[in-house]
Amino acid sequence: MQYKKVEICGVDTSQLPVLREQEKEQLLKLAKNGDKNARDELINGNLRLVLSVIQRFSNRGENPDDLFQVGCIGLIKSIDNFDITQNVRFSTYAVPMIIGEIRRYLRDNNSIRVSRSIKDTAYKAMQIKERIMNKYQREPTVEEIAAELGIPREDVVEALESIVEPVSLYEPVFSEGGDTIYMMDQIGDKNDDKNWLDEIALKEAIKSLSDREKRILRLRFMQGKTQMEVSGEIGISQAQVSRLEKGALDKIKL
Repeated sequence: MQYKKVEICGVDTSQLPVLREQEKEQLLKLAKNGDKNARDELINGNLRLVLSVIQRFSNRGENPDDLFQVGCIGLIKSIDNFDITQNVRFSTYAVPMIIGEIRRYLRDNNSIRVSRSIKDTAYKAMQIKERIMNKYQREPTVEEIAAELGIPREDVVEALESIVEPVSLYEPVFSEGGDTIYMMDQIGDKNDDKNWLDEIALKEAIKSLSDREKRILRLRFMQGKTQMEVSGEIGISQAQVSRLEKGALDKIKL
C-alpha cells in the first residue's frame, strides 16, 4: 500500500497546508459561529493529520483512497463536535475520532473471505451429494462424501459450512393459522426465569445512574463503541470515560 504517493483521492499531498495551533484556534471559533469558509479551511489544513492516521492501517490491504475519504469524515465530525471551551488541543481530540471512523468502516466492511480451494471442495461435495441422492434416493453421509473426495471428514464439513448463508433470527420456520414461529423462538435459555428477575433488578438499578453514565453505557454496550469513540462523541478524555463506566457498572452490579 503506497501512502507516500503524492496524489491520494485527487489531492496533491505534497501541497497540503499546515496550520499553526493559533490559526486552528481562531478558525475553530469562526467555524463554531457558522463561518463556512473557516470550516473549509480547517478541513484542508488538517488533511495531513488524516494522512498520518491512515498510515497506521497500512497492513490491512485496504485502498488508501477509501481510507483517506473515511478519515476525512472523521475529521469533519471532529471539527463539528469539538468543544472550544475545553483546554485540549484539536489534534488530541481529532486523532481518536478519525481512528474510530476508520475502524468502524473496516468493521462494517469486513466480510468473511472464503478461500478458492475451500469453495472448490464445497462445490465438488455438493455434486457428489446430488449424484448419490439421485442414484440411491437418500442423503449421503459426510463420510461417504469424504471417501469419494479422498479428504478428511472435517474438511468436508468446513467446506460445506463455508458456503452456507447466515440465517436471520427473524427467519420464519413455521406458520399455521396466521401464527408464525421464527428462528429466534427456537432458541432457548435454561436460565430464562433468572434472567427475567435479573432484568427487573437491572432496570431499577439503572434508574439511579446520571444521564451521562446512562449515555456512556448505551454507547459502549448497546452501540458497541470503544471508549475512545465514546470520548470523542461526548467530548471528554478516555480516562474519564473509563472511570465513569466503571463507576456505573459498580452501581448496577447484580
